[in-house]
Amino acid sequence: MRVKYNRISSISQTGNRFEADTDNYDLVLLDRISGSVKFKDRPKSMELIKLINENLVKEIVVEELSRMGRNTGDVINTLEWLEDKKINVVVKNIGLQSRPLGKKNPIWKLITSVMSSLYELELSSIKDRTMTGRMVYVQKGGILGRPKGSQVSISNFIKKPKSQKILDYINKGWTVREISKQCDTSTKTVMKVKSIGAEMNLIGSCNT
Repeated sequence: MRVKYNRISSISQTGNRFEADTDNYDLVLLDRISGSVKFKDRPKSMELIKLINENLVKEIVVEELSRMGRNTGDVINTLEWLEDKKINVVVKNIGLQSRPLGKKNPIWKLITSVMSSLYELELSSIKDRTMTGRMVYVQKGGILGRPKGSQVSISNFIKKPKSQKILDYINKGWTVREISKQCDTSTKTVMKVKSIGAEMNLIGSCNT
């Protein structure tokens, strides 16, 4: 089975850029999740891992290495696991394969290690620039957060898709930190949902 794995960082992104890929695949998977979440903890990755463990996957294709993740250690561990499974990984934007013609690529590990480190550095730089921009905005009189006077009712808040997803993970026994990473949200939001859910007797009664 030849599988295309795509990932976008947020729900607001459409993933339309992947439509330019007209190659033939047996399966195309799309995760809408932060690259900081470990590969094995992503919903669609879990489907892929299941297929791999059933020996149904021969090749995995990604547009670029950052789709596998933004954490160097996690990416390398994932790629090493895929190598142990003798699965060919194709990185399209640089035309690199881990096992061309079924044989291990001698420069694969070197290139992927360097590139994954660069992607992690890029993510750190983006976060630093964002934080700096917010600080400058506040120093110039800008106000962060929801406009003063606006308010989302508790009922509407708990009905939001993300809140419902958080409740689902809470009922499955996930920790606050795990849920925060999985849902790409702050631990403060997770705690808020947990508190409201407990008050409304939703903890322990959600569908899992």
